[in-house]
Amino acid sequence: MDAPTKLEFQATDLFINRDLSLLEFNQRVLEQAKDESQPLLERLKFLCISSSNLDEFFEIRVAGLMQIAEAGSAQRGPDGISPQEALTAISTRAHALVEEQYHVFSDVLVPALEKERIRFLRRSEWTPEQEAWLRQYFSTELLPVLSPIGLDPAHPFPRILNKSLNFIVTLSGKDAFGRNIGFAVVQAPRALPRLIQLPRELKGSGPYDFVFLSSVIHAYVDDAFPGMDATGCYQFRVTRNSDLFVDEEEAKDLAEALEDELSQRQWGDTVRLEVADNCPESLWNYLMQEMQLTPADVYQVNGPVNLMRLMAIPDLVERADLKYLPFVPRIPKTLTTDIFTTVRERDQLLHHPYDSFAPVLEFLRQAARDPKVLAIKQTLYRTGAKSPVVEALMEAARNGKEVTVVVELRARFDEADNLDLAQKLEEVGAHIVYGVVGYKTHAKMCLIVRREESTTATGSALRYYAHLGTGNYHPRTARQYTDYGLFTSDQDLCRDVHAVFLQLTSLGRVSKLHSLLQSPFTLFKEMQDRIDREIANARAGKPARIIAKMNSLVEAEMIKKLYEASQAGVKVQLIVRAMCSVRPGVPGLSDNISVRSVVGRFLEHHRAFYFHNDGKLELFLSSADWMERNLYKRVEIAFPIKDKKLRARIVDHLEAYLADTAQSWSLQSDGRYVRTAIPSEPPGKPVQIQFLEENQ
Repeated sequence: MDAPTKLEFQATDLFINRDLSLLEFNQRVLEQAKDESQPLLERLKFLCISSSNLDEFFEIRVAGLMQIAEAGSAQRGPDGISPQEALTAISTRAHALVEEQYHVFSDVLVPALEKERIRFLRRSEWTPEQEAWLRQYFSTELLPVLSPIGLDPAHPFPRILNKSLNFIVTLSGKDAFGRNIGFAVVQAPRALPRLIQLPRELKGSGPYDFVFLSSVIHAYVDDAFPGMDATGCYQFRVTRNSDLFVDEEEAKDLAEALEDELSQRQWGDTVRLEVADNCPESLWNYLMQEMQLTPADVYQVNGPVNLMRLMAIPDLVERADLKYLPFVPRIPKTLTTDIFTTVRERDQLLHHPYDSFAPVLEFLRQAARDPKVLAIKQTLYRTGAKSPVVEALMEAARNGKEVTVVVELRARFDEADNLDLAQKLEEVGAHIVYGVVGYKTHAKMCLIVRREESTTATGSALRYYAHLGTGNYHPRTARQYTDYGLFTSDQDLCRDVHAVFLQLTSLGRVSKLHSLLQSPFTLFKEMQDRIDREIANARAGKPARIIAKMNSLVEAEMIKKLYEASQAGVKVQLIVRAMCSVRPGVPGLSDNISVRSVVGRFLEHHRAFYFHNDGKLELFLSSADWMERNLYKRVEIAFPIKDKKLRARIVDHLEAYLADTAQSWSLQSDGRYVRTAIPSEPPGKPVQIQFLEENQ
């Protein structure tokens, strides 16, 4: 009998392009804005998030691809697509996505909001009283801060700030010096509100009537050009490359080099032009040429050029019935008093945002004030501008504790905040380390060293306590992102954490870790080894299963290993929120792989990796996704959950995600996502709502 023919697959058969996959994630976010089961103002937020995500996509991903293409590189990625081919496909998909965003805004959300007496008034709808009030507002609040720039040889086209609101104005008549200048640019300062709420007492005004700043400037822009007539006024916005480049090998002082680069972030190369759809072709062509872009980079929009500014509306509208019900995160009773005693007795798990972040802050505060605590070591990636975590660390330093903080300065878009926090910590005597050159420190770790009574000859001994997490030490995002946090006094695990901190500060080699997996050293190999073990079990006729939950899965070798597992008969269930390059359900390649994405009220952020291991299951939580950067170019950790009850709790959570038919999407082999549903049954309760109700 002939051996079965081994199937051959091309690169494009194996991998979905990561950038197109990310655009599909933004589509799923946008779908939430159309979902009538969601509160109306929350739907508006989802539209804003979709717009904001797309901004960052252009600032980072598209900008990077443009640089590679302009350098002439034709090197293809794992998916077999060249940079130029990727840019072409991205342009087509992104134009369709933007068109749908504005359809959702204008044709879906605006009418629904109007029914609730939340209105965005066009100029044609202003009453005489509203018009008079807005003209006065323009004269007193707007005109004094506007700087209209007529375009002539002495006034060339101005530099346009990244993502700022601007207007191209056509003019007739002669200027003060008897010339016909034809064009001008008006830039709206960022200090100006993009939405102006009309006073309720104005005749014809409802409780929540708003006017876009762009509408007011359109209406009265003539006043900015005395003696001339504005014959046209069209809003536009430019997106620029916002990725920072610092040559870490050459920089003598990373913090100083980063500060210098931050000042230039707003002026990177242009990557996208958004312009009002009623702007004449000759004008947007002129803008396009000034920005050194091509027609594929131009997005004509029917509405405000920055939908993200609508995020202010839910805060301005006091309608609780149009928002999510508030919830109070649970504080486990075991973590309400002496956390050290509790953790010494047994590991403790927090599941955010359903469990409060408060015990993490209390852990640090107790450590800061406890005379038995000698040292605190902490990693900080994103913490927020005014961080209670940093305040607790500063208190500890003032109280004479040895405080060492590894601050990652290169946390994208949080660099300025992290520089400021690092300086504050240094001022009170904390030791600050800026990670490792070439490797972002993305691990989420806190280690506390405490002197306690013991039966040794000295009568005391040092004991470690640790908090390890999948998310940042950021109280605000802990209410918005799903994450796990583990308190442990397992000394083997804590000694591993201590060894990683020593590596980060001394740069010395780490001896073999006993419990932790760490990138860029062991994490990739250890995960592959565990997949291999499932493959061997499947081939031996034993049950074999992998559940992996993460934000993104694009690393080619890890995906190939999952395909190998599928071909061996391993059941592979992936829960991936955003980018996923796996093609599930391809005959002979990935028959046993399923991929789902959950999009809901909270941003799914935690990473969990389950291996059946012939019934002796292993479970790791991690700060790392399965991406090249996480596995090879960052300092990350994955930590085992040793406590059987905690492990069972997390497995139950994973099973709940896999059973969800209300807010999950299933990835198809062609890269599309469809809602996960059982045709014969109504959708069940969303998994996030289940967790909320369990914790109340």
